Amino acid sequence: MGQTRIPCLLMRGGTSKGAYFLAGDLPGDPALRDRVLLAVMGSPDARQIDGLGGGDSLTSKVAIIKPSTRADADVDYLFAQVLVDEPRVDYGQNCGNILAAVGPFAIERGLVAASGDVTPVRIFMENTGQIAIAQVPTPDGSVSYSGQARIDGVPGYGAPLVVEFEDIAGSSCGALLPTGKVVDVFDGVEVTCVDNGMPVVLIRAEDLGLSGYEPPAQLDGDIPLKARLESIRLQAGTRMNLGDVSQRNVPKMCLIAPAQRGGALSTRSFIPHRCHTSIGVFGAVSVAVACLIEGSVAVGVACVVEGDIKQLSVEHPTGEFTVALHLNNDRLVSCGLLRTARLLLDGAVCVPRTLWKGNQGC
Repeated sequence: MGQTRIPCLLMRGGTSKGAYFLAGDLPGDPALRDRVLLAVMGSPDARQIDGLGGGDSLTSKVAIIKPSTRADADVDYLFAQVLVDEPRVDYGQNCGNILAAVGPFAIERGLVAASGDVTPVRIFMENTGQIAIAQVPTPDGSVSYSGQARIDGVPGYGAPLVVEFEDIAGSSCGALLPTGKVVDVFDGVEVTCVDNGMPVVLIRAEDLGLSGYEPPAQLDGDIPLKARLESIRLQAGTRMNLGDVSQRNVPKMCLIAPAQRGGALSTRSFIPHRCHTSIGVFGAVSVAVACLIEGSVAVGVACVVEGDIKQLSVEHPTGEFTVALHLNNDRLVSCGLLRTARLLLDGAVCVPRTLWKGNQGC
């Protein structure tokens, strides 16, 4: 028995890498689609040796895209996190890094026509119900991936791609402060639970006896610390209107400390149990917003400049992530992010025909 070919673009978006599909090229049945995506990535397997995944949550991601029927969007984008070592696909969160390549994908696949030096692509994010606008560089009528923009966590340079968001507060939990409090206490530890695009639980590193500057490998090897964080995460998840999060990747846990390199603050984030070598896009946005909330655990730790447009540099183990927050009379209006993206492969990924017959075999 042969295999089924599925048209696919392999793309880097920000500091993540994933398989990008047109929704119509995947099974319509959600359960079958999940089994196909697991086969695409080679999960469950720590190395994902039998699929496209790279044995890391940052490279085991999928974007499912289709033309939008909404008046305020060009395309609909569904993000799928394919777990590495579990036979499970999680749709309970968004991914701002993978989002960065949705605009280029839409143009590459002819869903949106390039127009001018920069083509805006309006993206409806199905996971959270919000709209993002990607400003895709198209100077010659096609997507440009080359330029002088650099982001930490990615070698070299690329074309600058700005992603703008409005009204993403409470996108997963229903409120910016989903517990109804600025500070909660779990297991005797003060935390701030915030959702501005990503549910995040912020903890001062010093409150756990840490500096907040430890290498990710050291934190990953600290079993008592991870058990303590998971206990807090499970309690916070319920209070954040997320229910039982024992089998979910949210909320993210984020240890914060004063900045070391001139930024707003330093972070060590967990997704949810492994220490991230950088920080997720929406995670950085939620952390940045927490710095502006009076009384949060970030106040007194973070260094925030004055003004209605605040550029907060969120430091992480491999660099920094700058978030631009636009305020009007102290009310958050919108936020913007600078990302880069690159098309890596244009072709077809094969899955066993015994799993799904699709449209054609190989």
